[in-house]
Amino acid sequence: MTARFRTALLAPLVALSLAGCGLNSIPTAEENVNAKWAQVQSEYQRRADLIPNLVATVKGYAKQESSVLVEVTQARANANRIQLSPADLSDPAKVQAFNDAQNRVTQAIIPLQRMQEAYPDLKSNTNFLTLQSQIEGTENSILVARKDYNEAVQAYNTRIRTFPDAIGAKIFYGAKPKTPFAASAGSQAAPKVDFGANG
Repeated sequence: MTARFRTALLAPLVALSLAGCGLNSIPTAEENVNAKWAQVQSEYQRRADLIPNLVATVKGYAKQESSVLVEVTQARANANRIQLSPADLSDPAKVQAFNDAQNRVTQAIIPLQRMQEAYPDLKSNTNFLTLQSQIEGTENSILVARKDYNEAVQAYNTRIRTFPDAIGAKIFYGAKPKTPFAASAGSQAAPKVDFGANG
């Protein structure tokens, strides 16, 4: 058997074994995680862009609720300071810090949205109702984007830990597990909003 013939026989076997080691599937799965993460960021950015308009609309009706307006504005500013790149998705502490900052925005928005109950004029303001509806829609989109991201992370993490892709993941890419979003502490409890003291 000549060397050339042996090489011709071995080449397909080598190609098949390399293909089975995740050479293509690992980067594909990681790009999917990154794309889903970009969608999460896009939804959070949309919410951040809507908040100043909602705050400005409420200001004219609820001057004595300035502390709520300040909290929303500060929560938004703090959340915008924390940036998370695709490279950071393997760092649970960075993902948690981002998640905590975004959850503070969510908690700050709730009293702002509920102000319409305390201020009848605000309830009929079309700008407020439109902005509130857009923010609620964005919150729903955030939930969907986070779910899609978590599913992509699960698929990626499973791929880099199971044979045969685990071989290529470690040897060729040094792949590390990505961090999924987790519910924040106390998120199962409904927030309490009371305007009785100020109303």
